Amino acid sequence: MLSPTSPSTPFLLGVVLAALIGLLVLRALRKDRREYRMFKRYRSTLKRQRMYRKWLLDSLVTFGGSSVVVLALVWQHIPLFLDDVNGYGWVAQARMASADSAGLAAGVIAGILVVVVVGMVLVIFAARGVDAVPAIGDIQALLPRNRAELRYGAALSINAGIVEEALFRLAVPVLVFGVTGSSALAIAGSLALFGALHVYQGLAGVIGSAVIGVLLMVLYLATGSILAAMAVHALIDLRSLVLIPIVVYKAHRQPVKPTSPSPPGSPGLSVPLL
Repeated sequence: MLSPTSPSTPFLLGVVLAALIGLLVLRALRKDRREYRMFKRYRSTLKRQRMYRKWLLDSLVTFGGSSVVVLALVWQHIPLFLDDVNGYGWVAQARMASADSAGLAAGVIAGILVVVVVGMVLVIFAARGVDAVPAIGDIQALLPRNRAELRYGAALSINAGIVEEALFRLAVPVLVFGVTGSSALAIAGSLALFGALHVYQGLAGVIGSAVIGVLLMVLYLATGSILAAMAVHALIDLRSLVLIPIVVYKAHRQPVKPTSPSPPGSPGLSVPLL
């Protein structure tokens, strides 16, 4: 844990930040794009499941491990970052309302979750009669195609909601703040990094992911609850990797075969996978 009062702390955190950005960007440009190109060519569900497992473990180690390490180093900076963020008028008002009425804040968070869930379900059920759901980014191949793959879709969605929010909405912003002393730069930098790491989805996927990242950041700052952002993130991904395949594609009815060719007219996603 690095003290905010130590003169060497910004330099040390800068080294950590540079190393983390280098690791994540290099991983996105080389590993993620290469593996996704391979994944799109797979016709065997066994190969697809192996890649799902690999991505799940990689995410836990890379994003989850990075979150733990960074948060351990910047723990004392978190209150300073939140105090600086409270200087934004809308954040201060939202936090004040939460402090005045814990029950109201919990109700607002619950209401947001209900709106997200109901909205996603209604949109998907409205698309049941079409062959494809419009996609943002090159992500159609990620949709599970049978019962066995649906389990990985659920696991990847929940994992992403937890570790990606811990890293990109909490750890990275505080780390950047520890280096620069600017909450605005910390927020902008973390959002840019989050979007850029979806480069394997193409430009549309990068932009779409960045927009979703902004919404999740607003939710976190307004409610003061990283758990709310984690829940919404997980719900968005569950919608993409579980609900759409079940409702539109009927993946839960597809038998598990060692080799399963891509079905014609595979549905796309109307929001990017985060």
